[in-house]
Amino acid sequence: MNRREFHSTLIGVAGATMLPSFAFAAAEKPVPEVDAGSITDVDGVTVGHFTDKRRPTGVTALLFENGAFAGVDVRGSAPGTRETDLLNPVHGNHKIHAITLAGGSGFGLDAASGVVRYLEEKGIGTHFGGYVIPIVPAAILFDLPVGDGRIRPTAESGYEAARVASSSKVVEGNVGAGAGATVGKAFGFDRATKTGLGTASIKVGNTGVVVGALVALNALGDVLDPSTGRIIAGARGEDGISFIGTQARIRQGYGVLSQSLPLTNTTIAVIATNATLDKTQLTKVAQMAHDGLARTINPIHTLYDGDTIFAVSTGRLTANVNHGAIGSIAADVLAAAVIRAVTQATAAAGLPSHRELNGRAAVSEKSTPHGVS
Repeated sequence: MNRREFHSTLIGVAGATMLPSFAFAAAEKPVPEVDAGSITDVDGVTVGHFTDKRRPTGVTALLFENGAFAGVDVRGSAPGTRETDLLNPVHGNHKIHAITLAGGSGFGLDAASGVVRYLEEKGIGTHFGGYVIPIVPAAILFDLPVGDGRIRPTAESGYEAARVASSSKVVEGNVGAGAGATVGKAFGFDRATKTGLGTASIKVGNTGVVVGALVALNALGDVLDPSTGRIIAGARGEDGISFIGTQARIRQGYGVLSQSLPLTNTTIAVIATNATLDKTQLTKVAQMAHDGLARTINPIHTLYDGDTIFAVSTGRLTANVNHGAIGSIAADVLAAAVIRAVTQATAAAGLPSHRELNGRAAVSEKSTPHGVS
Protein backbone atom coordinates (compact mmCIF):
# COMPACT_ATOMS: atom_id res chain seq x y z
CA MET A 1 0.00 0.00 0.00
CA ASN A 2 1.42 3.42 -0.88
CA ARG A 3 0.99 6.51 1.25
CA ARG A 4 -1.77 8.06 -0.87
CA GLU A 5 -3.89 4.91 -0.68
CA PHE A 6 -3.14 4.58 3.01
CA HIS A 7 -4.58 8.01 3.76
CA SER A 8 -7.62 7.86 1.50
CA THR A 9 -8.80 4.42 2.52
CA LEU A 10 -8.27 4.47 6.25
CA ILE A 11 -7.62 7.57 8.25
CA GLY A 12 -8.12 10.49 5.89
CA VAL A 13 -6.42 13.84 6.37
CA ALA A 14 -4.12 13.99 9.39
CA GLY A 15 -5.67 17.21 10.59
CA ALA A 16 -9.25 16.01 10.59
CA THR A 17 -11.64 17.69 13.00
CA MET A 18 -11.88 15.65 16.19
CA LEU A 19 -14.79 17.02 18.24
CA PRO A 20 -17.18 19.15 16.19
CA SER A 21 -19.90 19.22 18.86
CA PHE A 22 -21.12 17.73 22.12
CA ALA A 23 -23.45 15.29 20.33
CA PHE A 24 -22.12 11.76 20.07
CA ALA A 25 -23.83 8.68 18.71
CA ALA A 26 -22.76 5.19 17.80
CA ALA A 27 -21.14 4.88 14.38
CA GLU A 28 -23.84 4.75 11.71
CA LYS A 29 -21.98 2.02 9.86
CA PRO A 30 -18.91 -0.11 10.55
CA VAL A 31 -15.47 1.27 9.78
CA PRO A 32 -14.41 -0.30 6.44
CA GLU A 33 -12.34 -3.48 6.63
CA VAL A 34 -9.06 -2.26 5.12
CA ASP A 35 -5.83 -4.24 5.39
CA ALA A 36 -3.37 -1.63 6.60
CA GLY A 37 -0.27 -3.82 6.56
CA SER A 38 1.77 -5.16 9.47
CA ILE A 39 4.73 -4.11 11.60
CA THR A 40 6.46 -7.25 10.31
CA ASP A 41 6.65 -5.56 6.91
CA VAL A 42 9.72 -3.90 8.46
CA ASP A 43 12.71 -6.12 7.70
CA GLY A 44 14.26 -7.45 10.91
CA VAL A 45 11.07 -7.56 13.02
CA THR A 46 9.33 -10.75 14.11
CA VAL A 47 6.25 -10.92 16.34
CA GLY A 48 4.66 -13.64 18.45
CA HIS A 49 1.65 -13.75 20.79
CA PHE A 50 0.74 -15.75 23.83
CA THR A 51 -3.01 -15.59 24.51
CA ASP A 52 -4.26 -17.16 27.73
CA LYS A 53 -7.42 -19.18 27.10
CA ARG A 54 -8.43 -19.05 30.80
CA ARG A 55 -9.23 -15.33 30.62
CA PRO A 56 -8.55 -12.52 28.13
CA THR A 57 -4.94 -11.56 28.79
CA GLY A 58 -1.61 -12.26 27.16
CA VAL A 59 1.78 -11.22 25.85
CA THR A 60 3.10 -9.88 22.56
CA ALA A 61 6.84 -10.21 21.93
CA LEU A 62 8.63 -8.28 19.19
CA LEU A 63 12.07 -9.73 18.47
CA PHE A 64 15.06 -8.11 16.75
CA GLU A 65 17.47 -10.98 16.18
CA ASN A 66 20.31 -8.77 14.97
CA GLY A 67 19.65 -6.09 17.57
CA ALA A 68 18.07 -2.68 17.08
CA PHE A 69 18.48 0.83 18.38
CA ALA A 70 15.45 2.16 20.23
CA GLY A 71 13.90 5.16 21.95
CA VAL A 72 10.82 5.55 24.15
CA ASP A 73 8.38 8.25 25.15
CA VAL A 74 5.95 7.92 28.08
CA ARG A 75 3.03 10.37 28.14
CA GLY A 76 0.52 8.75 30.49
CA SER A 77 0.83 9.31 34.23
CA ALA A 78 0.41 5.68 35.31
CA PRO A 79 2.95 3.63 33.31
CA GLY A 80 4.30 0.18 34.03
CA THR A 81 7.64 -0.37 32.31
CA ARG A 82 10.99 -2.17 32.40
CA GLU A 83 14.42 -1.18 30.97
CA THR A 84 13.15 2.17 29.67
CA ASP A 85 15.94 4.17 31.37
CA LEU A 86 18.45 2.37 29.17
CA LEU A 87 16.79 3.97 26.14
CA ASN A 88 17.51 7.50 27.37
CA PRO A 89 19.81 9.13 24.77
CA VAL A 90 22.29 10.21 27.48
CA HIS A 91 22.88 6.58 28.48
CA GLY A 92 24.97 3.91 26.74
CA ASN A 93 24.36 3.32 23.05
CA HIS A 94 23.17 -0.26 23.54
CA LYS A 95 21.07 -2.19 21.07
CA ILE A 96 17.97 -3.98 22.29
CA HIS A 97 16.93 -7.48 21.24
CA ALA A 98 13.19 -7.55 21.93
CA ILE A 99 10.27 -5.58 23.32
CA THR A 100 7.64 -7.22 25.48
CA LEU A 101 4.07 -5.90 25.71
CA ALA A 102 1.76 -7.59 28.21
CA GLY A 103 -1.49 -7.46 30.09
CA GLY A 104 -1.70 -8.20 33.81
CA SER A 105 -0.74 -4.76 35.16
CA GLY A 106 2.56 -4.79 37.09
CA PHE A 107 2.39 -8.57 37.39
CA GLY A 108 2.70 -8.80 33.60
CA LEU A 109 6.22 -7.36 33.61
CA ASP A 110 7.32 -10.86 34.61
CA ALA A 111 6.68 -11.88 31.00
CA ALA A 112 9.82 -10.05 29.87
CA SER A 113 11.94 -12.48 31.90
CA GLY A 114 10.63 -15.31 29.74
CA VAL A 115 11.58 -13.45 26.57
CA VAL A 116 15.06 -12.87 28.01
CA ARG A 117 15.41 -16.58 28.77
CA TYR A 118 14.36 -17.55 25.25
CA LEU A 119 16.85 -15.16 23.65
CA GLU A 120 19.66 -16.31 25.92
CA GLU A 121 19.02 -19.90 24.86
CA LYS A 122 19.28 -18.80 21.22
CA GLY A 123 22.49 -16.87 21.82
CA ILE A 124 20.83 -13.54 21.03
CA GLY A 125 21.95 -10.58 23.14
CA THR A 126 24.89 -8.45 24.16
CA HIS A 127 28.04 -10.55 24.52
CA PHE A 128 29.91 -9.51 27.64
CA GLY A 129 32.26 -11.34 30.00
CA GLY A 130 31.49 -14.69 28.49
CA TYR A 131 27.74 -14.21 28.86
CA VAL A 132 24.92 -13.42 26.45
CA ILE A 133 22.72 -10.70 27.96
CA PRO A 134 19.49 -9.94 26.04
CA ILE A 135 18.19 -6.39 26.48
CA VAL A 136 14.38 -6.49 26.58
CA PRO A 137 12.41 -3.34 27.46
CA ALA A 138 8.77 -3.93 28.36
CA ALA A 139 5.47 -2.18 29.05
CA ILE A 140 2.20 -3.44 30.48
CA LEU A 141 -1.47 -2.48 30.48
CA PHE A 142 -4.15 -2.96 33.13
CA ASP A 143 -6.63 -5.69 32.17
CA LEU A 144 -7.29 -7.33 35.54
CA PRO A 145 -11.07 -6.61 35.54
CA VAL A 146 -11.52 -8.65 32.33
CA GLY A 147 -12.25 -12.09 33.75
CA ASP A 148 -10.40 -13.52 36.75
CA GLY A 149 -7.69 -10.98 37.55
CA ARG A 150 -5.74 -13.58 39.51
CA ILE A 151 -4.73 -15.03 36.13
CA ARG A 152 -1.86 -12.96 34.74
CA PRO A 153 0.93 -13.33 32.19
CA THR A 154 4.04 -15.02 33.55
CA ALA A 155 7.61 -15.60 32.44
CA GLU A 156 6.40 -18.77 30.72
CA SER A 157 3.86 -16.69 28.80
CA GLY A 158 6.64 -14.42 27.55
CA TYR A 159 8.80 -17.39 26.60
CA GLU A 160 5.97 -18.87 24.54
CA ALA A 161 5.28 -15.55 22.78
CA ALA A 162 8.97 -15.30 21.83
CA ARG A 163 9.12 -18.93 20.75
CA VAL A 164 6.37 -18.52 18.13
CA ALA A 165 7.55 -15.14 16.82
CA SER A 166 7.62 -14.94 13.02
CA SER A 167 7.77 -12.43 10.19
CA SER A 168 4.25 -13.35 9.02
CA LYS A 169 1.43 -10.82 9.13
CA VAL A 170 0.55 -10.18 12.76
CA VAL A 171 -2.71 -11.61 14.10
CA GLU A 172 -4.91 -8.74 15.36
CA GLY A 173 -7.85 -8.39 17.72
CA ASN A 174 -8.26 -10.28 21.01
CA VAL A 175 -4.72 -11.66 21.07
CA GLY A 176 -1.50 -11.21 23.00
CA ALA A 177 -1.18 -7.98 24.93
CA GLY A 178 -4.51 -6.84 23.47
CA ALA A 179 -6.52 -9.86 24.59
CA GLY A 180 -8.02 -8.02 27.58
CA ALA A 181 -7.89 -4.49 26.20
CA THR A 182 -10.91 -2.16 26.50
CA VAL A 183 -11.69 1.54 26.03
CA GLY A 184 -14.21 4.03 27.39
CA LYS A 185 -14.04 3.33 31.13
CA ALA A 186 -14.64 6.78 32.64
CA PHE A 187 -18.22 5.82 33.58
CA GLY A 188 -17.47 2.34 34.85
CA PHE A 189 -16.03 -0.83 33.39
CA ASP A 190 -19.47 -2.20 32.49
CA ARG A 191 -19.91 0.72 30.05
CA ALA A 192 -16.64 0.02 28.19
CA THR A 193 -16.17 -1.30 24.64
CA LYS A 194 -13.90 -4.26 23.89
CA THR A 195 -10.85 -3.42 21.79
CA GLY A 196 -7.63 -5.32 21.17
CA LEU A 197 -4.35 -5.30 19.29
CA GLY A 198 -3.84 -3.66 15.89
CA THR A 199 -1.01 -3.18 13.43
CA ALA A 200 -0.30 -1.16 10.28
CA SER A 201 2.58 -0.23 8.00
CA ILE A 202 3.48 2.02 5.10
CA LYS A 203 6.08 1.83 2.36
CA VAL A 204 7.11 5.44 1.81
CA GLY A 205 6.99 6.12 -1.90
CA ASN A 206 10.13 4.99 -3.74
CA THR A 207 12.46 5.78 -0.83
CA GLY A 208 12.81 2.20 0.40
CA VAL A 209 11.71 3.34 3.87
CA VAL A 210 9.13 1.22 5.68
CA VAL A 211 7.43 2.32 8.90
CA GLY A 212 5.23 -0.01 10.92
CA ALA A 213 3.22 0.22 14.13
CA LEU A 214 1.68 -2.18 16.62
CA VAL A 215 -0.62 -1.12 19.46
CA ALA A 216 -2.50 -2.70 22.35
CA LEU A 217 -5.41 -0.29 22.81
CA ASN A 218 -6.58 0.06 26.42
CA ALA A 219 -7.50 3.71 26.93
CA LEU A 220 -9.67 5.56 29.44
CA GLY A 221 -11.01 7.66 26.59
CA ASP A 222 -13.07 7.01 23.48
CA VAL A 223 -11.71 6.12 20.03
CA LEU A 224 -12.66 8.32 17.09
CA ASP A 225 -12.33 7.73 13.37
CA PRO A 226 -10.22 10.79 12.43
CA SER A 227 -11.69 10.90 8.93
CA THR A 228 -15.19 11.58 10.33
CA GLY A 229 -14.72 12.67 13.95
CA ARG A 230 -17.23 9.99 15.03
CA ILE A 231 -16.73 7.77 18.06
CA ILE A 232 -16.31 4.14 16.99
CA ALA A 233 -15.54 2.64 20.44
CA GLY A 234 -15.87 4.06 23.91
CA ALA A 235 -18.07 4.58 26.94
CA ARG A 236 -21.61 3.40 26.17
CA GLY A 237 -24.87 4.86 27.36
CA GLU A 238 -27.61 3.10 29.32
CA ASP A 239 -28.97 1.57 26.11
CA GLY A 240 -25.64 -0.24 25.68
CA ILE A 241 -25.30 0.93 22.08
CA SER A 242 -24.91 4.70 21.86
CA PHE A 243 -21.77 6.45 23.07
CA ILE A 244 -21.78 8.93 25.94
CA GLY A 245 -18.90 11.08 24.65
CA THR A 246 -16.35 11.11 27.46
CA GLN A 247 -14.58 14.37 26.63
CA ALA A 248 -17.88 16.17 26.08
CA ARG A 249 -19.01 15.14 29.56
CA ILE A 250 -15.69 16.22 31.07
CA ARG A 251 -16.16 19.64 29.48
CA GLN A 252 -19.55 19.77 31.17
CA GLY A 253 -17.91 19.10 34.55
CA TYR A 254 -17.76 15.33 34.90
CA GLY A 255 -14.72 14.36 37.00
CA VAL A 256 -13.48 17.95 37.24
CA LEU A 257 -13.97 18.25 41.01
CA SER A 258 -12.70 14.78 41.85
CA GLN A 259 -9.92 12.36 40.97
CA SER A 260 -11.99 9.19 41.10
CA LEU A 261 -11.82 8.06 37.47
CA PRO A 262 -10.82 4.42 36.92
CA LEU A 263 -7.12 3.49 36.89
CA THR A 264 -7.75 0.50 34.60
CA ASN A 265 -6.10 1.81 31.44
CA THR A 266 -2.92 2.34 29.36
CA THR A 267 -2.23 2.13 25.63
CA ILE A 268 1.15 0.66 24.68
CA ALA A 269 2.69 0.69 21.22
CA VAL A 270 5.80 0.05 19.14
CA ILE A 271 6.93 1.93 16.03
CA ALA A 272 9.50 0.18 13.83
CA THR A 273 11.39 1.30 10.74
CA ASN A 274 14.10 -0.14 8.53
CA ALA A 275 15.71 3.33 8.31
CA THR A 276 18.99 3.75 10.19
CA LEU A 277 18.37 6.01 13.19
CA ASP A 278 20.12 6.48 16.54
CA LYS A 279 18.62 6.62 20.03
CA THR A 280 18.21 10.39 20.04
CA GLN A 281 16.42 10.37 16.70
CA LEU A 282 14.25 7.43 17.74
CA THR A 283 13.24 9.21 20.93
CA LYS A 284 11.95 12.05 18.77
CA VAL A 285 10.10 9.57 16.53
CA ALA A 286 8.43 8.08 19.62
CA GLN A 287 7.43 11.57 20.77
CA MET A 288 5.91 12.45 17.41
CA ALA A 289 4.13 9.10 17.16
CA HIS A 290 2.00 10.06 20.15
CA ASP A 291 0.18 12.40 17.76
CA GLY A 292 -1.33 9.25 16.26
CA LEU A 293 -2.91 8.46 19.62
CA ALA A 294 -4.10 12.04 20.02
CA ARG A 295 -5.85 11.92 16.63
CA THR A 296 -7.78 8.79 17.53
CA ILE A 297 -8.26 8.74 21.33
CA ASN A 298 -9.98 11.42 23.43
CA PRO A 299 -9.08 12.10 26.18
CA ILE A 300 -5.53 10.78 25.90
CA HIS A 301 -2.41 10.88 28.12
CA THR A 302 -4.50 11.24 31.27
CA LEU A 303 -3.64 10.78 34.94
CA TYR A 304 -5.23 7.35 34.63
CA ASP A 305 -3.35 6.09 31.54
CA GLY A 306 0.26 4.93 31.24
CA ASP A 307 0.59 5.56 27.49
CA THR A 308 4.02 4.38 26.32
CA ILE A 309 5.47 4.24 22.79
CA PHE A 310 8.73 2.57 21.80
CA ALA A 311 10.42 3.42 18.49
CA VAL A 312 12.88 0.96 16.95
CA SER A 313 15.31 1.03 14.02
CA THR A 314 16.47 -2.25 12.49
CA GLY A 315 18.95 -0.33 10.32
CA ARG A 316 18.41 -2.48 7.24
CA LEU A 317 18.24 0.66 5.04
CA THR A 318 21.42 2.73 5.12
CA ALA A 319 20.11 5.81 3.26
CA ASN A 320 20.32 9.16 5.04
CA VAL A 321 16.78 9.95 6.23
CA ASN A 322 15.01 12.85 7.92
CA HIS A 323 13.92 11.48 11.28
CA GLY A 324 11.35 14.26 11.61
CA ALA A 325 9.64 12.95 8.49
CA ILE A 326 9.76 9.43 9.93
CA GLY A 327 8.10 10.72 13.09
CA SER A 328 5.33 12.34 11.09
CA ILE A 329 4.70 9.14 9.18
CA ALA A 330 4.82 7.13 12.43
CA ALA A 331 1.90 9.18 13.76
CA ASP A 332 -0.13 8.31 10.65
CA VAL A 333 0.70 4.61 10.88
CA LEU A 334 -0.06 4.43 14.60
CA ALA A 335 -3.44 6.09 14.05
CA ALA A 336 -4.21 3.40 11.48
CA ALA A 337 -3.13 0.66 13.91
CA VAL A 338 -5.47 2.09 16.56
CA ILE A 339 -8.39 1.81 14.13
CA ARG A 340 -7.41 -1.79 13.41
CA ALA A 341 -7.32 -2.51 17.15
CA VAL A 342 -10.97 -1.43 17.23
CA THR A 343 -12.26 -3.12 14.08
CA GLN A 344 -10.50 -6.47 14.61
CA ALA A 345 -11.61 -6.98 18.22
CA THR A 346 -14.56 -9.16 19.21
CA ALA A 347 -16.79 -9.24 22.29
CA ALA A 348 -15.37 -10.63 25.55
CA ALA A 349 -16.16 -10.62 29.28
CA GLY A 350 -19.66 -9.35 28.56
CA LEU A 351 -18.41 -6.29 26.68
CA PRO A 352 -19.35 -5.70 23.03
CA SER A 353 -16.83 -4.64 20.41
CA HIS A 354 -17.25 -2.36 17.41
CA ARG A 355 -18.20 -5.44 15.37
CA GLU A 356 -21.11 -6.40 17.64
CA LEU A 357 -22.30 -2.83 18.08
CA ASN A 358 -22.55 -2.58 14.31
CA GLY A 359 -24.06 -6.02 13.76
CA ARG A 360 -21.06 -7.47 11.95
CA ALA A 361 -19.96 -11.03 12.64
CA ALA A 362 -16.40 -11.71 13.63
CA VAL A 363 -14.07 -12.51 10.74
CA SER A 364 -11.13 -14.86 11.15
CA GLU A 365 -7.84 -14.03 9.44
CA LYS A 366 -4.82 -16.15 8.58
CA SER A 367 -1.67 -14.66 10.00
CA THR A 368 1.17 -15.18 12.39
CA PRO A 369 0.99 -18.09 14.87
CA HIS A 370 0.40 -17.35 18.53
CA GLY A 371 0.61 -19.55 21.56
CA VAL A 372 -2.48 -20.45 23.54
CA SER A 373 -2.35 -22.06 26.96
